[in-house]
Amino acid sequence: MVFILCSSCELKKEKEEFTPLAEVNGEVLTLEAFRSLYTDEQWNKLSETQKRKEIENWVNLTILAQEADKEKISEENATKLRIDYAVKKVKANALLARKLANLTISEEEMFNYYRLHQADFTKKLMEYNIQRILCPDENAAKSLLNKIKTGEYDFNLAVLENSLEELKYKQGRMGFVSANSPDSLFWKAAHKLKINEPGIVNVNGKTYIIRYTEQREGTQEATFVDYRNEIYELLLKEKKQQVYNDLVLELKMKNNNIYYYY
Repeated sequence: MVFILCSSCELKKEKEEFTPLAEVNGEVLTLEAFRSLYTDEQWNKLSETQKRKEIENWVNLTILAQEADKEKISEENATKLRIDYAVKKVKANALLARKLANLTISEEEMFNYYRLHQADFTKKLMEYNIQRILCPDENAAKSLLNKIKTGEYDFNLAVLENSLEELKYKQGRMGFVSANSPDSLFWKAAHKLKINEPGIVNVNGKTYIIRYTEQREGTQEATFVDYRNEIYELLLKEKKQQVYNDLVLELKMKNNNIYYYY
């Protein structure tokens, strides 16, 4: 009796390690499984609204998969082959993610790349026509930003109804802002965004939601600092491809039992 009791306690303890998010016909969808679908960077970028939307998509996917099981579609040979391929892809991606986990790019590497390819980095800096919304604090800004991103709130309307400064009566428009202007912090934030993409920036202790609706070439020459993020992404892509190529080559050298019949 004592053994049975302890066993049940152990099972309960194991179950408590998982946090349920939803349940579909007895199948529990957990936070741990949901979290495993994203890298740390991807997860940190997800807003609460986006997470709820992805959970709903997961529920819908589960319903469809369960119906496929009921109709015995999962027992068909073609489906089994696709499932097998998908499993291999997940395993391969997990292995690559582990190999890439400690991948680093130094400042020296980036600067050397810039010097070597300097002819490719001769553009003038862009100027951005920026709109802004002054928010009470960062939490309020994040909440409003989610509504704008999901289409619940039009940006222009959000400016008029929420901005805490007189500029809202001009639709929050700052005009074209350059990198060396007094509003350079707004320029730096806009530079990381795509056209019409909203984002948050903190300037002098105040929190703003911004976007730019137009861009044009300015007069200031770009430097290494201005291209730093772009160079980082280029080097990261190159290194990822190199890690993949080296790993595949290494594994093929170890495994001689590979034959092609096509």
